[in-house]
Amino acid sequence: MDFLQEEITTIHDFCFDTDKIDQKMNDLTLTRPVVLIVPILYSEIKNEPLHNIVDQLNKCSYIKRVIIPLAADNWEEYFEVLEFFEFLKVPHMVIWCNGPRVENILKNMKEKALDITSFKGKGKDVWIAIGVASLNSYAIALHDADIVNYTKDFPSKLLYPIVNPEMDFFFNKGYYARIDPENKIMYGRVYRLFVRPLIEALRIEVGYQSELLQYMQAFRYLLSGEFAMTTDMALNIRIPGDWGLEVGILAEMYRNATLKRICQIDLGFYEHKHQPLGKSKEEGLRKMSRDILTTLLRVVSETTSASSQEVSIPFLHSVRIKYKRMAQDLIRQYNTDALCNGINYNRHMEERYVDVFAEIIMKGGEEYLDDPVDVLMPDWKRALSAMPDLRTRIQEAALADAAEYEKSSAE
Repeated sequence: MDFLQEEITTIHDFCFDTDKIDQKMNDLTLTRPVVLIVPILYSEIKNEPLHNIVDQLNKCSYIKRVIIPLAADNWEEYFEVLEFFEFLKVPHMVIWCNGPRVENILKNMKEKALDITSFKGKGKDVWIAIGVASLNSYAIALHDADIVNYTKDFPSKLLYPIVNPEMDFFFNKGYYARIDPENKIMYGRVYRLFVRPLIEALRIEVGYQSELLQYMQAFRYLLSGEFAMTTDMALNIRIPGDWGLEVGILAEMYRNATLKRICQIDLGFYEHKHQPLGKSKEEGLRKMSRDILTTLLRVVSETTSASSQEVSIPFLHSVRIKYKRMAQDLIRQYNTDALCNGINYNRHMEERYVDVFAEIIMKGGEEYLDDPVDVLMPDWKRALSAMPDLRTRIQEAALADAAEYEKSSAE
């Protein structure tokens, strides 16, 4: 059995009594209320996982409110989403993040020199939701809407170490085995074949002078989209507006909290939708890995001393060589693991992924050097100093949108 502890506290699931934890959560959240954020695309209401997530959340009586930041193309899609969530009995609010009312508020922000209109996707939607969630909560949890094997245990596991004053952590990140035990398939390609060997290659290249990269290696599944934090912490961090969201949040936590107040927790096995590799740099895993690379290169630039190597073309060439060697060694290890466990493992296909990722290190790295754009959105503390009523304005916009739905339903 695994008892290993890292630089951050690791909470294992040896004999986790979730029913007992749920009872404690009902008591703890009377004084430390919690809000859950579940970002979704319109298309996800058509998928079975979200139906199960709603069923499971209806068993979580301790959640004060569920915030659902939504990306939808038109009023018809928005109304359909509201109709779908009528089955969610926990108090909830759908925020149409790219709807006309919220978009108008973001334009007002731009006039205050706080421009997030150029950001698209999950990062921006999460940022918007954090603002509303922070209005009346002690802690905020977030998870994706495509978890196939979701249970009511997910929110309690994420939030319990935050709201329990005996532990009092500021941040908790979920980790899990990216294995499908039924179909015997190993997933987690971007983490296994790209992020893990890339971080080690970067650490070697900077002479092990980045403590932040060492800290990131302590997380068992760096790219998990399931985490919880105190509301105060959520208001003080800057998050990336792209696929670097998960890595960027970890970097912000490192800057804002002592390692003693950061933990990770075992969520068991995990199954969700799987992205294709993509044909262009703006699609699928190619886009995801490029954004992650940009975030990691920014982290290296910000956290290494002047005496260590700066990010440059020779630096990228050296990192690419080290990365590829390490990734190939890992493939041999994964293959051995798969053989012993009867897992279907295509070693040739894994090698092809490594070739693609190695190419991304060079091309994506060169683009970063040509334009090291800051992909971090402003923290909410700064946003509120510029527009003190920003959170309530977004909440009122969401309520006004919902009123349109009620009006159309009554006609």
